[in-house]
Amino acid sequence: MKAYSNRHIWQITYPILISLLMENMIGLTDTAFLGRVGEVELGASALAGVYYMAIFMLGFGFSIGVQILIARRNGEGRLREIGPIFQQGLLFLLFFAAVMFFVSKSFTPLLLRRLIDSDAVYTAAISYLDWRIYGFFFSFAAVLFRAFYVGTTNTRILTANSVVMVLTNVVLNYILIFGKLGCPALGIAGAAIASSAAELVSLLFFAIYTRLKGNPRRYRLFRFRGVNFRELGLIFNVSIWTMMQAFISTATWFLFFLAVEHLGERQLAISNIVRSLSSILFVTISAFGSTTSALVSTLMGRGEPKLVMPTVWQIVRMSYWAALPVMALMALFPSLVLHIYTGDQSLISASIASLWVMVAIYFTLIPSNMLFCAVSGTGNTRAAMLMELVALAVYVAAIWQIIIVHRPDIAVCWTVDHIYSIVLLLFTYLYLTKANWQNKKI
Repeated sequence: MKAYSNRHIWQITYPILISLLMENMIGLTDTAFLGRVGEVELGASALAGVYYMAIFMLGFGFSIGVQILIARRNGEGRLREIGPIFQQGLLFLLFFAAVMFFVSKSFTPLLLRRLIDSDAVYTAAISYLDWRIYGFFFSFAAVLFRAFYVGTTNTRILTANSVVMVLTNVVLNYILIFGKLGCPALGIAGAAIASSAAELVSLLFFAIYTRLKGNPRRYRLFRFRGVNFRELGLIFNVSIWTMMQAFISTATWFLFFLAVEHLGERQLAISNIVRSLSSILFVTISAFGSTTSALVSTLMGRGEPKLVMPTVWQIVRMSYWAALPVMALMALFPSLVLHIYTGDQSLISASIASLWVMVAIYFTLIPSNMLFCAVSGTGNTRAAMLMELVALAVYVAAIWQIIIVHRPDIAVCWTVDHIYSIVLLLFTYLYLTKANWQNKKI
């Protein structure tokens, strides 16, 4: 029995997929442009980018909790309760952005000085982050608009928003990194300014569109009446676990890059290129994961938990069909794909084995991600976080043993991601097939 046709799932997913692919172009263009500047800038942007992403994921994790609540209310038909959830979430994220900006401005240089060996990489990373952290204010607010549209399964606007965002970033990257149209050549700092400006444009686009076309009266959006601690408490009951899970997950990814940085600047540059290519694949499963979470939460709101697992496996199959062509392209034509990022043939040759290892990860990462998003979609975000913590603990142990202790070839270092995805797949499968989650209320 199918709750949704493949066409219906695809109609929800493809705007999310296109928007994520477009947003991923920000990182891709940063990497591609900086690859023409130098290996130090390329490696520094990896460390600084993941550091920024770890903090950003706190806000994004909060928005996932908001999305789950919005989807549940949408499934229950309680549409007028969606606006207050959105309003309180937005107020919190703007406050949280200010806190994270102050903390990052004050303590990031001290922290990174202790963690990064290379003086050149450290200087470039700080130059990037000095400008990139302004994006907290814009990106934190924008992800809440995304949560609203995914939660209500009205995802088409995400495509247009992401196109505007990426075009802004590409143009500004070209101007600011290389010093075009009379502007000074800012290098890695120019990439940070371009990314933050693109996030501002994205937020303005969301706000204007939602006001004019998003049917705000139907959901009681934009009726700000101050902080409602009762409503915030309800949101935090779900979101605190997705916040912690998202942050810890990305923070351990930062640990991976720190471990690689100790192997050398060339290894760090290779990992940044492979990370950027991995993100192209990851946005595919992230889009299907967002759909999984939203549809599972909607099915739970409609009182149809028996349809959850058939829907999840249906989405897993669709995810494979979407990802396999890209995986094949990367595996069969690695030099062609890597040339996007660098013209250095020695760097391209040194990156091929790591690229193959990364592509293979997705055979287990696709089902593990869909099952994990399904666990969150049931509303039991605490259980999802605990499973993620176990998988990440194994992941960190693998980083220590494989990368730090044995210091192998960089391709071998990438095998730690295989370990993480297999452990997460095991725990999420056992939970969804054995645990009692069918009557979870939020």
